[in-house]
Amino acid sequence: MPLVRLSNVGKVYRSLTGDDYTAVQDFNLDIEQGEFICLLGTSGCGKTTILNMVAGFEHATNGVIEIAGRAIDGPGADRGVVFQGDDSLYGWLSAIGNIEFGLKMRGVPKAVRRVQAKRYLEMVGLTGQEHKHPTELSGGMKQRIQIARVLANEPQMLLMDEPFAALDAHTRAAMQSELLRIWRATSKTVLFITHDIDEAIILATKIGVMHAGPASKLKSVIDVTLTAAERDRTHDRFVSTYREVHTIMRDEVAIAMQRTH
Repeated sequence: MPLVRLSNVGKVYRSLTGDDYTAVQDFNLDIEQGEFICLLGTSGCGKTTILNMVAGFEHATNGVIEIAGRAIDGPGADRGVVFQGDDSLYGWLSAIGNIEFGLKMRGVPKAVRRVQAKRYLEMVGLTGQEHKHPTELSGGMKQRIQIARVLANEPQMLLMDEPFAALDAHTRAAMQSELLRIWRATSKTVLFITHDIDEAIILATKIGVMHAGPASKLKSVIDVTLTAAERDRTHDRFVSTYREVHTIMRDEVAIAMQRTH
């Protein structure tokens, strides 16, 4: 049994004027334990809608979403979400305070949560930064704190909505490497949203390419079998995989462009 199963999932948004907008329709995907899945698609194709439904932030209009055989009917400690921006960090708390926050809400004793928070602070490479507040941290550091905070709660899977989109190119590349290192160290299951083909190939064990919206669904799922060395953008196998994914994406980009004019 897969860790997460989405079966014939659909999501319809209803406006105040009574018009319906079908964001996702007949979406099917199995996510196995320990996989790193990237959902790739054009803007407006429903990638974030899928993540929000798996997170339990939104309910599917139809179909079934399950984790470990249980229907998802709301947020849960088994799923940790890393958001695109750093707005979810609490400005009045230090780095270590932000990482501890979820543990504190669960009633974990102070001494225990401090040890656990320091463990994950070290894992994300921020030892010595624990007393700094978000305003004193760079964009990359803030995202590391977000990841550490999620990991400290020890969820079964991470849900990541374009978490590096706002970072400069060099910091983004560094964070991609850090995320892969953390994923290998923890064996967490990851669902990662992106519109960047390079990023998907660098990170994923599988890439799910989505049709252009509305009423989007999976167009293709590609297994990424590259070694760590082959995930370099200049490697022949990376280039070959890029061409494969780009070919699948090309028509969807054209459709999305037509719909914006």
